[in-house]
Amino acid sequence: MAAPLLSLKDVSLGFGGHPLFDRADLAVGRGERIALVGRNGSGKSTLLKLLAGQIEPDSGERLIQQGVRVAYLPQEPDLSEYDTVLDYAAAGLPEGEADADHMAEALLHSLSLDGARSTAVLSGGETRRAALARALAGIPDILLLDEPTNHLDLPAIEWLEERLAGGRFGLVVISHDRAFLGRVTNCTLWLDRGRLLRSDKGFSHFETWSEEILQREAVEAAKLNKLIAQETVWSRQGITARRKRNQGRLRRLHELRAKRAGQAARTGSVRMEAAEAGITGKLVVEAADIAKAYDGKPVIKGFSARILRGDRVGIIGPNGAGKTTLLRMLIGEMPPDSGKLRLGTNIAMVYLDQTREALAPGETPWSLLCPGGGDQVMVGDWPRHVVAYLRDFLFADSQARSPVESLSGGERNRLLLARALARPSNLLVLDEPTNDLDMDTLDLLQELLADYEGTILLVSHDRDFLDRVVTSTIAVEGDGSATEYPGGYSDYLRQRPDSGGAGIESRPEKSIRRAKPKPSGERRKLSYNQQRALQRLPGEIDALEKRIAALEARLADPALYARDPAVFDDTAAALTRAREDKAAAEEAWLELEMLRETFESG
Repeated sequence: MAAPLLSLKDVSLGFGGHPLFDRADLAVGRGERIALVGRNGSGKSTLLKLLAGQIEPDSGERLIQQGVRVAYLPQEPDLSEYDTVLDYAAAGLPEGEADADHMAEALLHSLSLDGARSTAVLSGGETRRAALARALAGIPDILLLDEPTNHLDLPAIEWLEERLAGGRFGLVVISHDRAFLGRVTNCTLWLDRGRLLRSDKGFSHFETWSEEILQREAVEAAKLNKLIAQETVWSRQGITARRKRNQGRLRRLHELRAKRAGQAARTGSVRMEAAEAGITGKLVVEAADIAKAYDGKPVIKGFSARILRGDRVGIIGPNGAGKTTLLRMLIGEMPPDSGKLRLGTNIAMVYLDQTREALAPGETPWSLLCPGGGDQVMVGDWPRHVVAYLRDFLFADSQARSPVESLSGGERNRLLLARALARPSNLLVLDEPTNDLDMDTLDLLQELLADYEGTILLVSHDRDFLDRVVTSTIAVEGDGSATEYPGGYSDYLRQRPDSGGAGIESRPEKSIRRAKPKPSGERRKLSYNQQRALQRLPGEIDALEKRIAALEARLADPALYARDPAVFDDTAAALTRAREDKAAAEEAWLELEMLRETFESG
């Protein structure tokens, strides 16, 4: 095996007496594509800064081969020292190389950025693209990326995926975007409770691998009859429970999508009359041929939709296409230039916008959730103790009275999300809610949205999150057109017309891939064996759930191990097998059910 290009050896680091990691080892070789995952606040960004040489460890050492180039993309790039975008993008290039600026110029062009623009007027997405151009321009041997997809639109994310897949550099990337990590990584590092664990598989295998580790630790802890710290218990049990519930929630989501598809099939000129006649109380938004233009240029033209109580609608499109304009019209913040818009009665809206509000210095999670004092936060109509509510959002008890300055960027966003979701509402409007959130928080948010009884309007570039949450998707194409499709992002890709027009993925660059239409001769129904399996699997899953419950009840006996260690070991092994069998059966059922839906809707 070739020597690593960059490595950390026996590295330890902590802040304020709190150790982030202890004697950690990490090596990055050429061609390795490493996903660095872990909870918000676990130290992922700090570890990336150690690799980049931006900070020094308390102990241990950073080793780098002579001549190796390292490029680092921070989570919050700072362009304030540079006048133009090109000045910033070219500043990271090696000195003395002939025509060094041409690579930066070419990358900025590929990312649709004008190098002559002032850095002072860039949006969040433009700042991120400029930082990517800077990181890639020097042809690095090692590329370190901290949340590279934040604020990027879908075409830019797909461009970045292709760029990373074609490079010869080593890569370490932190991201909350599951679809992105699944496409660009072939190895996973899990920073968990100060430990750095490695799997030589891509991120798509992470949940299964991490679940096996947690189950093995639980069995070992029970054998040794040791108490696990309370915060670890509730956090890990919550994660495991959410993953188990995800399969059932996906089945529920498929049912809602089927219902939504039936509603979409009935659209037509009689929608407003039907809405007026019989669905008072169910109607949330009724839009008929609404349009908006700026300086004579149409942003949205002729859009119609009927959104009912309980719908979960995703809005997608390139940056600048008009997503926010459409959203603001749909919630009544902006009047359309033409067409008709009608909002339902008794709407109580909570809006979490993309900019996020700043948290005042000295504020604490406790004071933010209980501004009037006391220890109770009203979640809807129900009082909750503030510490218990913060646990729901994966905060440790000790963080309740910590100043917000001590929280990571992801933890701050999680805190704002906790406050927004505590407010009474029946219409939840979320603009890019997944930015800076870790995987566990995304699972939590997915669970909260699945249980939400009201209506959801969601703007997002996170393809996996859209697939897990929404019942329909509005694609804003950038030429004024907007179309609603039943289902999530993957359903949109399958249903959209392959006309070669200005669709959501179209770009000037030839390197951007377009979804391929399915062959016309493809089989359009399940085979006999697949149909039999689809009928049989629900019964098998129910039986496995009963067996798992019985085995868990047996292991709950605290005296079992002392009384009969062999029976304890056999029961634990049987429980592991039953859980694996149930997960495999659920996965098989979901694949067959999605295949059946594809055939029936195709």
